[in-house]
Amino acid sequence: MGITSREIGKWMVMLVLLWVSCEKTEGSHVLHTRLQETDPNVTLAVTSPALKAAYHFRPPMNWINDPNGPLYYKGYYHLFYQYNPKGAVWGNIVWAHSVSKDLINWIALKPAIYPSKPFDIFGCWSGSATILQDGTPAIIYTGIIAKNDTDPNNILWTQVQNVAYPKNLSDPFLEEWDKPDYNPVIPIETGVNGTAFRDPTTAWFSPKDLHWRLVVGSKWDLKGQALLYRSMDFKKWVKANHTLHATRGTGMWECPDFYPVSVKGLLGLDTSAIGQGVKHVLKVSLDLDRYEYYTIGTYNTTSDRYTPDGTSKDNKHGLRYDYGNFYASKTFYDPEKKRRILWGWANETDTVPEDNKKGWAGVQLIPRTVWLDPSGKQLLQWPVEELNSLRGKQVSVTSKTVKPGDHLEVGGIQTVQADVEVSFDVSSLSNAEPFDPKYMYDAQAFCKIKGADVKGGVGPFGLYVLATSDLQEKTAVFFRVFKSEDKHVVLMCNDPTQSTLAPTLAEDKYKPTFAGYVDIDLTKSTSISLKTLLDHSVVESFGAGGKTVISSRVYPTLAQGDNARLFIFNNGATDIEVTKLDAWELKKPLMNIGA
Repeated sequence: MGITSREIGKWMVMLVLLWVSCEKTEGSHVLHTRLQETDPNVTLAVTSPALKAAYHFRPPMNWINDPNGPLYYKGYYHLFYQYNPKGAVWGNIVWAHSVSKDLINWIALKPAIYPSKPFDIFGCWSGSATILQDGTPAIIYTGIIAKNDTDPNNILWTQVQNVAYPKNLSDPFLEEWDKPDYNPVIPIETGVNGTAFRDPTTAWFSPKDLHWRLVVGSKWDLKGQALLYRSMDFKKWVKANHTLHATRGTGMWECPDFYPVSVKGLLGLDTSAIGQGVKHVLKVSLDLDRYEYYTIGTYNTTSDRYTPDGTSKDNKHGLRYDYGNFYASKTFYDPEKKRRILWGWANETDTVPEDNKKGWAGVQLIPRTVWLDPSGKQLLQWPVEELNSLRGKQVSVTSKTVKPGDHLEVGGIQTVQADVEVSFDVSSLSNAEPFDPKYMYDAQAFCKIKGADVKGGVGPFGLYVLATSDLQEKTAVFFRVFKSEDKHVVLMCNDPTQSTLAPTLAEDKYKPTFAGYVDIDLTKSTSISLKTLLDHSVVESFGAGGKTVISSRVYPTLAQGDNARLFIFNNGATDIEVTKLDAWELKKPLMNIGA
């Protein structure tokens, strides 16, 4: 089918707006000597437009959270997301809607779903999209039908699941959606906690019994649950007598995601794929501690149960997509390029008054391709290839030895909005510090005491990003190698403790240290790679080819615009070789202009 005149007109307008908005980030040469405003909860520099992300998905203003219902339809990628059109804090939530040809440049459309009927009158919360067998997109989302807010510290929201369909299937933008009056399609029933019953998954279809299945996140006491439902017509859903999976002590399972992955190769699979050479992934977002974890396992189509393989913990100590600021993630299958794509939300870590002052809060992190590691024990992730289209001016460093205590500036490009790829080689492991096993399941606590400025044996070594020339402000992304009884342990950290001089962000809670372990065998290769995406207040890092990913939000007061610097550093006792570093300035894409 050819492109319609309506599509051409919409894109022409947006291309003109993109040209006007300029390709590069605007430089900022302002030194913020007056950091504090009269409000003791606001630092002026933290509210600067210079800290607004340029190439990470966001609306121009206001609050966003969970990515919802990503899909591909008639040549366009669609992303819906939780959005407050009235302010920079959570509330008044609607399903905002944007479309893209390449996952990088986005056109904002009007909200697709918003409270309007008895089955969602108090809110339209998260959900997923499913492409039905005839090609029709369907959205199932959580509607709020009642709330008890008499006690502001104990707000209870009664939740049901609703379906919505496009009004015009010939419209590639899917701008109009219909919510049938027969909703809710999944009401509350006996044995279900109606105030912890939300975020339905993409449905999968079984050719055996011609039924669709989906999962809704829930809990009973502190037992996290993936409630299983079946339907023949996507209208009447019946709860199974058992959960797809459940785990004690994990609390509410928000935003569950359940999908197949191929045992071999990089290609993604349709959500309904089953059979030989297929494993399944169950991901949940833990409301108790605001982290996610996933397991890899087997889906038994006869018993309708999922069983983790047992190669990782089935609780908060399990595997994560991202060991940093990352929550409420959602994947979808891209039939155009046969890949599975992951979206995740990063909230702000400044103060609420600062968010209100600047008028915006939250970004979606760069969409990532996700596939199964050859070991079968974890997933690998990498930014979608389309991101490379933003690359501009490049600098390179090769075969550079960084001595203990040294740091080297990487100049020649503006690094506040950049893509940095570097490979390190460890000359010797003999100085590796002994590993304390009590931190095996708490890398974050380990990194907090073994930060970037704490000298070690092999490491810390890595990058100082969004730094001032005198390193008065800096965010460190680094590796540190330890020796356990039978192997070397590689710790990857994001240390933002010196990322800002803002007095309002002096407490640790505003500058959380994040960390994860990297599953690599240094006896086979002493090379460790790191890719870091920098976007004003976003630091998104991929260790060892996507084995370990850490994202964070930081708010430098001085290291903004042209004042942001990039350094390689080594605070260990062992020489580190930079075998290759490539860094690119990233241009500004079309980002929801006019939303």
